Amino acid sequence: MNAPATEVAARLARLRERIAAACDRARRDPAAVTLVAVSKGHSAEAVRAAFEAGVGHFGENRVQEALPKIEAARAAGVEARWHFVGTLQSNKARAVAGAFEAIHSVDSARLLVRLDAAAPAPRDVFLQVNVVGEEQKGGVPPQWLGALVEAARAAERLRLRGLMTIAPLSRDAEEVRPAFRALRELAARFELPDLSMGMTNDLDAAVEEGATFVRAGRALFGERAR
Repeated sequence: MNAPATEVAARLARLRERIAAACDRARRDPAAVTLVAVSKGHSAEAVRAAFEAGVGHFGENRVQEALPKIEAARAAGVEARWHFVGTLQSNKARAVAGAFEAIHSVDSARLLVRLDAAAPAPRDVFLQVNVVGEEQKGGVPPQWLGALVEAARAAERLRLRGLMTIAPLSRDAEEVRPAFRALRELAARFELPDLSMGMTNDLDAAVEEGATFVRAGRALFGERAR
């Protein structure tokens, strides 16, 4: 069941307060942090409620779920920017390049080539880095990042915006902070301006460490229906 629009608006206000507080601690401008509302498992109606509350960026993880939802949301008047934030297989590159303005989970040169060939218009990309070496997580190892940066910069229709990571699950922000700091240092090394890092549980530490895009779903929409 979708949360009422008033509850979505209240949750959005609390989420923005969290981001603003983290920015204040880090002496950053909250306007430099973009909230991507991850609507995986939630309906187009929930997306519309968040859009009407002021959300302008939405993220999806699954192509088959996302495509009809994006179409339905647009038909309902949602004029938002869509980000693909899930694991992306090469055979889904054409569909993702066609529907999403930004892709946060690029982790191979092969995927870059397919996205570049399929993109009907320029697309923003983030290179996913597995900074802590967790086998169950996607992303390129840090030592391979240089070659992937070169490949992304050579693409014709892809704009390399920055790096993305998923931190280890932990209740303690201090345990995940090193992962965010490592990504920030990698981005600085390659002169990349944006960092997509931090989710509902750990976005405070991510913002303090320099995140420019945070991906939050549960904090805004509540628990997923599926």
